[in-house]
Amino acid sequence: MSANDTYQDPLNSRYSSAEMKYLFSPRNRFSTWRQLWIWLAESEKELGLDISDEAIQQMKAHQVIQDDEFKVAAEEEKKRRHDVMAHVHTFGLQAPAAAGIIHWGATSCYCTDNADLIFLRDGLDILLPKLATVIEKLSSFAREHKSLPCLAYTHLQPAQLTTVGKRACLWIQDLLKDLQNLERARDDLRFRGVKGTTGTQASFLQIFEGDHAKVDQLDELVTQKAGFGSAYIISSQTYTRKIDADVLNALSSFGATCEHVGQAMRLLASFKELEEPFESTQIGSSAMAYKRNPMRSERLCSLGRKLRNLNADASATYAAQWMERTLDDSAIRRMCLPQAFLCADASLILLNNIASGLVVYPAVIKKRVEAELPFMATENIIMALVKKGVSRQDAHEEIRVLSHEAGAEVKQHGRDNDLIDRIRRTDFFKPIISELDELLKPETFIGRCPQQVDAFYEKEVSKALKQYYDAGTLKLHEAAELHV
Repeated sequence: MSANDTYQDPLNSRYSSAEMKYLFSPRNRFSTWRQLWIWLAESEKELGLDISDEAIQQMKAHQVIQDDEFKVAAEEEKKRRHDVMAHVHTFGLQAPAAAGIIHWGATSCYCTDNADLIFLRDGLDILLPKLATVIEKLSSFAREHKSLPCLAYTHLQPAQLTTVGKRACLWIQDLLKDLQNLERARDDLRFRGVKGTTGTQASFLQIFEGDHAKVDQLDELVTQKAGFGSAYIISSQTYTRKIDADVLNALSSFGATCEHVGQAMRLLASFKELEEPFESTQIGSSAMAYKRNPMRSERLCSLGRKLRNLNADASATYAAQWMERTLDDSAIRRMCLPQAFLCADASLILLNNIASGLVVYPAVIKKRVEAELPFMATENIIMALVKKGVSRQDAHEEIRVLSHEAGAEVKQHGRDNDLIDRIRRTDFFKPIISELDELLKPETFIGRCPQQVDAFYEKEVSKALKQYYDAGTLKLHEAAELHV
């Protein structure tokens, strides 16, 4: 049976990056278990246990599991119904000098849980620079269009003008919050370490003949080798599943941002104000050849919707754990943890691709502004009349009558908004006719948008991204290519 005859998760086959797929791959998982066994054996040897150099050397020589070993492990698991012991046996076949000391004093969660913590940490380290890159690219877009007036919308109805760049800052602000959440989730992670079957370290205390200091040292040594600053002092058989919930809460919150931003882009595309990249050979519809559908933003919404709901799996699993551990956490974590990271990764590929090639249509934006600006300008017109000594109430009434007449032309007859023409033809407004063009300039309706965009970038964005600039991890000149 070929791969085409079995179900394939589209996160794996269509959407996610090679590096994220490898992180959660069987080879990396089981090779990480082997690395954990090596660290444990090395540390036990350093603290005086009788482990030969040959044993360590053989383990290191076979740290990466090979293709033919997967079949051996699968046969063993079929017999033993225990994945960790199947891999202990398989590793021992490759490192016979170490067969008797592999997993010495450990429980299964020494491998599975410590490996998962490594994957959570490394997964976040993959995502964070990608998110920072998206933020920087959108920030460049925002600064470029900080002064371009456009309609704002409240209740999805035209409202006081904003600018294209200021609106982009609303998205960036939310993405900065996601960056902060993911950084916190990563920085909060600690190692489970070497804790034994129920977290008491009793097996290691026995191995070291009651020497508490050596048990502490063993925990510290393995934690350091794994690249963690510290380990949890308290654990049960597992690390608390509250950690999974915290990490997936941050990822799910990012998923909500993705859907929110994607919806905004889809709406703007329907207005023809803004467009995501569209390739020269891309087909929008199999039937309607003229279509330019926002498929990237639509996919972003779809992935974001999936991601923002995955935290429910993690929080429900945490809540359902009994006492020191129950195995009903296993199957669901095999799915929800990789899916959350693959989904976030796929969403960032889309966001990067979109942010690298957003197209703005100023002429359409101007036309849409001009269709609504006459109504928005009425307050300015009233204030200008008052300055000329006209009664505010009289001015308001004249404007009200003409506005309703112009509104009827638009809604009942489908004609253009002719309010300004009506004002020009009405003698009441003669005192301010010479000022009318100035009062109708769109840039006078955008308030401090340009200044806000500049201040936002200087005071918030640049500070948040400094560590990524310093580390050289931003890929500003690479537009993430879509696999499909």
